[in-house]
Amino acid sequence: MTALLIALQFLTRIPVNLADRPTPEQVGRSLLCYPLVGLLIGGSLFALLQLLDSAPPMLQAALLLAIWVGLSGGLHLDGLADSADAWAGGFGDKERTLAIMQDPRSGPIAVVVLVLLLLLKFVALAALLEAGAGLALLLVPWLARALLPLLLLTTPYVRVGGLGQALAEHLPRRQLPWVLVAHAAALLLFGWTGVLAVLVAAALFVWLRRLMLQRLGGTTGDTAGALLELAECGVLVALALVPV
Repeated sequence: MTALLIALQFLTRIPVNLADRPTPEQVGRSLLCYPLVGLLIGGSLFALLQLLDSAPPMLQAALLLAIWVGLSGGLHLDGLADSADAWAGGFGDKERTLAIMQDPRSGPIAVVVLVLLLLLKFVALAALLEAGAGLALLLVPWLARALLPLLLLTTPYVRVGGLGQALAEHLPRRQLPWVLVAHAAALLLFGWTGVLAVLVAAALFVWLRRLMLQRLGGTTGDTAGALLELAECGVLVALALVPV
């Protein structure tokens, strides 16, 4: 239960009170619960969709996307913004890229990327809701948050003292692969929708991880957040383009 509460506290704005400050080992074990947090977010959005059933699809999409962003407090969007600025301004240099990521200010590239991503998410979500494919609301947050522990499991963490260092150093390497396989299998049970979502997410994961390794030699908390946001967007667009 502690691991789930730590994951909820970190990944969402749901009020969570922990009795004691978590140990690094407990923080690492919280990675096991990241997919569950995604499932909780997705389930909440899907339940809200039922309450908005009589609203126009465009309004449903706008409200659901706003709540979707609000549940995470924009945590991953911030990582995407920092990564976009760093990739554009780093000119291929690792140290310069890492330095730009630490700058709290957002440049024009970050703003453009965020606007485009949210626009794509909104339009894809509206198209899915109009087609009666609201199940994507359940699957996409669930799948995307399973990618974060997979990234830390397979990729060096390069930011010394960063938010993800305790996660990377103390992640449960024995249990985590089995947990991720179980969640992937559960997603595939949703038929072709689940299969397409997993395939698109896997392709984006491989591509973005390769970019991280080429530029940084690993990942940071910001690039992990960027991965999550781009995976959510990519899967939503794919499901909207390829009805299954």
